[in-house]
Amino acid sequence: MDQEVEYRALLAVDIEHSAGRGNVAFWQIRDVLSTALRSSFEQSGIDWEACLRDDLGDGMRVTLPPGARKSALIHPLVHELSVRLRAHNRTAGPLTRIRVRIALHAGDVRLGPSGEVTGHPLEVLARLLDATPVRTALAQAPETVTAALLVSPHFYDETVRHGYPGVDPDTFRNVTFTEKEYTAHAWLHLPGSTAVPPAPTQDRADSEQAHGRSKMVNNASGNGVVYATQHGTQHIHITGKP
Repeated sequence: MDQEVEYRALLAVDIEHSAGRGNVAFWQIRDVLSTALRSSFEQSGIDWEACLRDDLGDGMRVTLPPGARKSALIHPLVHELSVRLRAHNRTAGPLTRIRVRIALHAGDVRLGPSGEVTGHPLEVLARLLDATPVRTALAQAPETVTAALLVSPHFYDETVRHGYPGVDPDTFRNVTFTEKEYTAHAWLHLPGSTAVPPAPTQDRADSEQAHGRSKMVNNASGNGVVYATQHGTQHIHITGKP
């Protein structure tokens, strides 16, 4: 069977502070997340069994079936997931409470004969999931907030900004981040909140400033981002072609 390239919506989720809980608690929170995801997908009208799923250890990556409505990933899916996790946390002990980071992207991926999914959009998704702004926003949020969402510019432009039912663009904040070799803009959202997320403290930037290495990120005139240190070193990251 030939491998095919198809445009697919992508979701990744990762449990905050999953390490150090011990096997019993870790297995339990994995089961809780899996059940909550399945229920949230079904509630959103997306066939869970038709999705391609990859175990990330303390999370999951989901490739949606062709034609799946991307706006449903924002509403009701992300909302449903955060509500289910909040309900779980009300009766859970400290070791089994769950909060998650969520990333959304979409693009052309290659589908293998055994259901494997590969392509650059998966790299972007991984960088979004690990980005400092979404980590910091979740860490600074009240305990009742069970999820922080970061969406790619592509996903925002195609889906969020149009204001489809249940999707409020005004509750998303534009942020800039550098994760490994990838520098980009993205859009941050705290599910269940009608307010724009507060600007997260950039832990890495604070640390560098404390050591006399302030940094600056600005838009380039083309499709890049200019990164400069206090000492004048500049790095230009090209994020796309015209």
